Amino acid sequence: MTDTYGYARVSTKEQKEDRQLLALWEMKVPRKNIYTDRQSGKDFNRPMYRRLLKRLKEDDLLYIQSIDRLGRNYEEILEQWRVLTREKKVDIVVLDMPLLDTRRGKDLMGTFLSDVVLQVLSFVAENERKTIRQRQREGIEAAKLRGVQFGRPRKPLPENFEQICVLWQSGELSSRKAAKLCGMPLTSFCRIGEEWKGEQREMA
Repeated sequence: MTDTYGYARVSTKEQKEDRQLLALWEMKVPRKNIYTDRQSGKDFNRPMYRRLLKRLKEDDLLYIQSIDRLGRNYEEILEQWRVLTREKKVDIVVLDMPLLDTRRGKDLMGTFLSDVVLQVLSFVAENERKTIRQRQREGIEAAKLRGVQFGRPRKPLPENFEQICVLWQSGELSSRKAAKLCGMPLTSFCRIGEEWKGEQREMA
């Protein structure tokens, strides 16, 4: 017996998959056959996708709303598409791209057109992922230049920190002794002390 399944994915727990679920319900996909991951699309190591893959059998039908919900890694999307359509022998329908409906055009020309569209869309999905990561890096760098601090707030430095640093920098105190006098872990003192020395050189 042929069964109908749906797959939805959002990148974070804060995002909602409601729009994808509505689209799948409109296609009469049974709710028990809808699998949802809340995880990045960079690879296919996702628990619900893996569970879905085990359930699928020959001639089943799988709906997804868009190709980037399947994944965002160009090579892995193509590989999973091959696994689904050629190894598992299931049909796939991408709802926002009618050309990606493996039930249609199973002749040579139809298969060729589907493969071309899939490769283009997979490339676009991965390129978008890379663009987002690049923008995030640029945003972080720009924020750092404006003095924005990331991570946990730094604890206030002890009042004697600069005085101890002067003695440490001149070699009168060892790093371990200086850290102990400041009441700081050795690694923290050395890291912050090096930053302090750099600031002093810039001011000189």
